[in-house]
Amino acid sequence: MALDGFKERIRVGFEVAGSKVKSKILLFFLAGILVLITALGIYWSIEPDQFSVQGNAEKIAAYHGNEVVTGYTTTATLYRISNTLLTKPGGYLRNDIMPPSVFMDNMPNWELGVLVQVRDMARALRKDFSRSQSQSKEDRDLAVAEPQFNFDAKSWMLPASEKEYQRGIDKLESYMKRLPNQQDPAQFYARADNLTRWLTDVETRLGSLSQRLSASVGKRRLNTDLAGDPEASQSTDMDAVVMVKTPWLEIDDVFYEARGTSWALIHLLRAIEIDFGDVLRKKNALISLKQIIRELEATQDTVWSPMILNGDGFGFLANHSLVMANYISRANAAIIDLRRLLEKG
Repeated sequence: MALDGFKERIRVGFEVAGSKVKSKILLFFLAGILVLITALGIYWSIEPDQFSVQGNAEKIAAYHGNEVVTGYTTTATLYRISNTLLTKPGGYLRNDIMPPSVFMDNMPNWELGVLVQVRDMARALRKDFSRSQSQSKEDRDLAVAEPQFNFDAKSWMLPASEKEYQRGIDKLESYMKRLPNQQDPAQFYARADNLTRWLTDVETRLGSLSQRLSASVGKRRLNTDLAGDPEASQSTDMDAVVMVKTPWLEIDDVFYEARGTSWALIHLLRAIEIDFGDVLRKKNALISLKQIIRELEATQDTVWSPMILNGDGFGFLANHSLVMANYISRANAAIIDLRRLLEKG
């Protein structure tokens, strides 16, 4: 009997030891998965580097056996920007429902900022740059590309956002290949009025971003919605003084959306500088465009803080949103001046 009891204690001991080993293995496995997900999240959060718009256009033209003509650089830049959304580390993340993407918000909001600029430029290409006048026929490729980029940014499947955007990218490439083609030509008209209309859209986007960034610190402001027009009216009455504040959980979202917007605009404006060079020089506006690009380049400086700080104005902590709003506002003001300069005869 004593021997049987001893054997039973040995058996129970082995079972307990085995259970502890299994628990440790499971714990190490879960820790490894957590480390892997965290590492992937960090890697996928790295923002794409800036690129040379001229070098990019020349490389694409050489690949297709084309020459770089008017409008080619702007179209090639839009092509590269939109393609970057799908091919950067992790691919397109805004519609993902699996870890680590589902836990990330900085890169998905950066993607949103880029996507909005892609949509605006695609619309400008279809509506203005590719048409000689209001009664002219729109380009067949751009007529497909522009609505594709306006597909739901968060559609996971049936169909996925990536599939719809890729179709737009393919049509954009087709339009770009036809620009130097004499047999099946596409057109890009570098005129001051075309550029002015696109700059108006940019001005509106940056103005909205600047307000949302500034609202990281809650403030009361006078309602100026109807200012300047005594006959103006609106659908719903508003208070004379309104409280404006970005929700705390959305502060970093707005910040990274602004970084994505600025990243895309830097490249598009550099391309505009090439394709609209003659127009800008004639209007003596080239230096104004360069200053806008310089202001936006400052928004791409490295963020050394592990999180987006939201200090109060002149408080002890920095406020990254207000710093970003400063650069965005200065660029927006310069765009307004550039647009007015282009509108002069």
